Amino acid sequence: MIMIEPVAVVVGGHLEPADDYQGGIRSVIRLNPDYPLDAVQGLEEFSHLTVTWRFHLATPDDVELHARSPRGNPRWPATGTFAHRNHRRPNQLAVSYPRLLQVKGLDLHVTDLDAVHGTPIIDIAPYFREMGPRGEVTEPAWPGEMLTDYWTDADSRPR
Repeated sequence: MIMIEPVAVVVGGHLEPADDYQGGIRSVIRLNPDYPLDAVQGLEEFSHLTVTWRFHLATPDDVELHARSPRGNPRWPATGTFAHRNHRRPNQLAVSYPRLLQVKGLDLHVTDLDAVHGTPIIDIAPYFREMGPRGEVTEPAWPGEMLTDYWTDADSRPR
């Protein structure tokens, strides 16, 4: 068992989980108020963050350790748990790369964070281009088809 204390919480932004239309929403990553202000010194020089967070609205019953079609769509091949990026994973953790807009005290103002209000943040780091994937990135066709509208502005969501 690993005990991890969240370093921050998401304030504002998305109010409920959604599969698509994640773009253009601003939120605040509010760090633990016990941290000194210099814990974020220099962070404002980076355009993006690497944010590790927990699907806190999911339950252990949501975990599915078997192959299944993404989003239940039979057009896409059944793939195993570790070929998905959703709350059905054993530890229910996610990693996002929001754009950092402003550092104001211990509040990190971001956009394009696909976590919802109240989400516990496990860790935050600046995104270093040099630590991104090396070489050509490959993937099957289905993620591109599935995520066509993922970063479309939330204001464009059909009503």
